[in-house]
Amino acid sequence: MFAQARCSRFSSASSAFSSWAGADGAPRSSASPSLASDYCRRLILAPELEDKLEPPPSNLEIDVGGEPLILRAPGRSERLRIRPAREVKVPPLIGFSDKSQRARILHALANHELQATELFAWAVLAFPETPVAFRRGLIQILAEEQKHLNLYRERLATHDLEFGDLGVTGHFWNQLDAMSTPMAFLCAMGLTFENANLDFAGEYAEAAIAAEDPETARALAIVHEDEERHVRFAYRWMQRFKNDDESVLEAYERTIQFPLCTARARGKTFDRDSRVRAGLDDEFIDALEAATALRPSGVPR
Repeated sequence: MFAQARCSRFSSASSAFSSWAGADGAPRSSASPSLASDYCRRLILAPELEDKLEPPPSNLEIDVGGEPLILRAPGRSERLRIRPAREVKVPPLIGFSDKSQRARILHALANHELQATELFAWAVLAFPETPVAFRRGLIQILAEEQKHLNLYRERLATHDLEFGDLGVTGHFWNQLDAMSTPMAFLCAMGLTFENANLDFAGEYAEAAIAAEDPETARALAIVHEDEERHVRFAYRWMQRFKNDDESVLEAYERTIQFPLCTARARGKTFDRDSRVRAGLDDEFIDALEAATALRPSGVPR
């Protein structure tokens, strides 16, 4: 059981930077690390985007044992510095028909992928007591989040924008306290944020088609397909980690922390078929469908 596991060693990005860089602040050797913990720590603390997008080496070895390490914030260059949400305005879905607004939306979606990349690496460091197969799965998802970010970067380039040209928030990072156990991480990232993206990616893909932007629609379709696997991963490991006498929905409701909830795990439209393909049971899907979708502000979508 990992529901009550807690992480014992905390570090900010600034205090942990020396583990990624030398005493003079210069980056350490660019040779690919062979241990998952080294790779994940370097990814999180690296200030430059290209270092965060270095894919996991094919010979990456998952650590056995070790102490938990909690990094409270990622390393970021000034271009990607996390800003308060009030400083970063993202147009609503209806703005997709306008190319300049669509670019701003794509920039925000790319930011979601950057945070997801960092946080799946974060979970590898935070939960070394979990099975090797679990952490290997986190690494595989991390690599797909990197792929999604690159897809959005490609689309941004066709909209005369580079990732980092606009401000970014730390919406996912701001939920760190709600991810203090392996189950809590799965509930927040997999069964809430990625679960909701089963609806959002579909909505944006339809908007891209309506805006006669088939390449963006194709990119979103790839993201959507991968998200089904990510949700399936979270659900299956929840089945492993939960108490034997509770359902996955009961475990989710017991573990998830407000303001995250089923109402934040879906969009305005509800894609039931995607949840079925992801392997969610009827009880969980019915609860999601019955919930009124809420924005992060708590206002209905």
